Amino acid sequence: MANATIHVDVVSAEAAIFSDEAEFVVLPGEAGELGIYPRHAPLITRIKPGAVRILKAGGEEELIFVAGGILEVQPKVITVLADTAIRGHDLDEAKANEAIKKAEEARRNAKDKQEIAVVEGELAMLAAQLAAIRKLRKK
Repeated sequence: MANATIHVDVVSAEAAIFSDEAEFVVLPGEAGELGIYPRHAPLITRIKPGAVRILKAGGEEELIFVAGGILEVQPKVITVLADTAIRGHDLDEAKANEAIKKAEEARRNAKDKQEIAVVEGELAMLAAQLAAIRKLRKK
């Protein structure tokens, strides 16, 4: 018997990033990591910045970095509506490190609480992106 699959769509404001059948998906949920198999109960929740790991039908793994967003699980489809999404092989460690340096400098120069909060949110997203890059490099 073939493994059960569920259709997965990962989209951002810029583009459709991924659309294919998958056996399993792991996402960074607000309360911790979420694992979704086919026939999962319907669910809508926020996701945090981090890596979405998709085990495609046939066993190949796809890694996509998301900067947060919304996860919707329906009986036959998983939809990730990401603020920003970047395929794992498109992530650039040097660019991420450079962006972190700029954000840390901006935090040092921030004048008020709102400015600090914006920069700290950006730093959290960049740190999650760097972690996703390093996880991908280990493979």
